Amino acid sequence: MSKTKDKKGFKVPPYPRHSLEKALRIPRGILEQNAGKECTDQKSATYVGVKYNSGPYNLEVNSAIKFGLLERPEKGKINLTTIAKKILKPQEKSDYISGLREAVLKAPVISEVYSHYRGENLPDDEFFNNALSEKFKIPEAKLGEFKPIFLESLRIAELISENDGKFRVIDISAEPSAHEKSTEAFKKLEKTTKVRSGDTCFVMMPFATPLGAYYDNIYKPAIEKAGLVPSRADNEIFGTGKIIDQIFSGINSAKVLIAELTHRNPNVFYELGLAHALKKPVVLISSNEQDVPFDLQHIRVIYYDVTDPFWGSKLIEKVAENLLSAIKNPEEAIFKR
Repeated sequence: MSKTKDKKGFKVPPYPRHSLEKALRIPRGILEQNAGKECTDQKSATYVGVKYNSGPYNLEVNSAIKFGLLERPEKGKINLTTIAKKILKPQEKSDYISGLREAVLKAPVISEVYSHYRGENLPDDEFFNNALSEKFKIPEAKLGEFKPIFLESLRIAELISENDGKFRVIDISAEPSAHEKSTEAFKKLEKTTKVRSGDTCFVMMPFATPLGAYYDNIYKPAIEKAGLVPSRADNEIFGTGKIIDQIFSGINSAKVLIAELTHRNPNVFYELGLAHALKKPVVLISSNEQDVPFDLQHIRVIYYDVTDPFWGSKLIEKVAENLLSAIKNPEEAIFKR
């Protein structure tokens, strides 16, 4: 959290205090009433039709700045940014959504939470609140303020979908504006996560195609990107009579594991049961929610969509990031009874 304090000595949250939609009010007023030209804070209030004050109105200005909608060419003056113009005066069909997404990725904390959960369902309230407080350092007293701002901002930017009461965060990391943010998040994890030479990642997955091909094309590159050594059971292991020894050894010695849950392969679930019994952090992956058992849904699950032309590159980046995250924060990836 920012160390900036208000006049009463309380920490000022670094995230925008308004949703993206609400933060567009002042930029829209400047565009419509002043042709988008530079103006003072006080003058901008007249364009919006309100009385200027250094409290709530100034807070709204700051929210627009944090979303990258306004900038300060000099003290006391504000100006529309390229992002604001893309949203409010689009030149192409894609500009509106593209601009909204850029604004979300500019916003402190909101962009970090988005990047962390992209391609996943948001956890249930209890676990989400814990993550926001512990990982993103949002005071518990501010969770009721932050969560609606976060959800409403992602909703308007079409970065979240809802199905059966669960919120899925849309992964747009292949887009240029988002790729930089995901790369930044990965580099930060690399610097703060301890991975030693020889640390392994054991992959639990079916061998039959098409899933079997993901090991060489997706999981192995992702594991190596995270600085780990990839391993999995031999293709013929289930006919050799040495199943327990080889699987148990691989799982027990692994720093972290991957479980490909698509199609609910019984061998995968057998190995996953061993991993959970050993309290090993496991990165869960599935192409659909139906293949994830109910009692595993409190653990982070990466979802991928093979109809997305960029699904492979997205999955490599996301798996590598989640492997490091699971090592750094094992409580997110260990089965809780």
